Amino acid sequence: MSGGSAIYVGHVVHQRHRPKKHHLRYRVFSVLIDLADLPRLNGLRLFGYNRPALFSIVDRDQADGGDPRQWVARQLRDHGLPGPGRIRLLCYPRILGYVFNPLTVWFCDDAAGRPLATIYEVHNTFGERHTYVLPAEGEQAAEKSFYVSPFIGPDCRYEFRLSQPGERILVAINETQDGEPLLYAAFSGKAQPFTDRTLIKLFFTHPLMTLKVTTAIHWEAVRLLLKGIKIRRYTDRARRA
Repeated sequence: MSGGSAIYVGHVVHQRHRPKKHHLRYRVFSVLIDLADLPRLNGLRLFGYNRPALFSIVDRDQADGGDPRQWVARQLRDHGLPGPGRIRLLCYPRILGYVFNPLTVWFCDDAAGRPLATIYEVHNTFGERHTYVLPAEGEQAAEKSFYVSPFIGPDCRYEFRLSQPGERILVAINETQDGEPLLYAAFSGKAQPFTDRTLIKLFFTHPLMTLKVTTAIHWEAVRLLLKGIKIRRYTDRARRA
């Protein structure tokens, strides 16, 4: 598969290196939506765009809740980048109206179809979000500037690694602190066609997946507490990570 919309079925993994090792691996799937393909996708019986359906995508779940094309163009312009051509969104869909996306990824190509930039949109469980806009050329890295995990302090750095969507996809983050590895997180998946047949199959093979994502976040927090890892207080919502 190359280009267009698809559903990627695979696993999310986290590996914490210190102060104590901690590992998790869950079966998940993500949808890759070419924004130009939304009229076709909205015609599926089991998928809706800004309308109720078994699986759905709603603008207010990402970006600023407005037109996603305008939001992406504004993000790129604010970072000195030209306007995008094709825009593709990688995220979890709503299932029965519920979703929580720890990370939403926007793949932005230029007018000639070449990779232009990636927008990493990070969400936390406090209902807040922050974006990292990084050019496709060169190292994709950024100083962490947003509160995500209560078990990780503020002085960290993200190093992103991803493959362009194709038959497979990889989105990986190495989080470092004081120049040393702290946490590795990644999603890898294999492409499936974006059809009603695929969606109904995933509804039964991954039941209530989006609710399980939230449940797993809290379960893993309990496991970390039991290992003696301390909570970092959330004192400054604007700046601390």
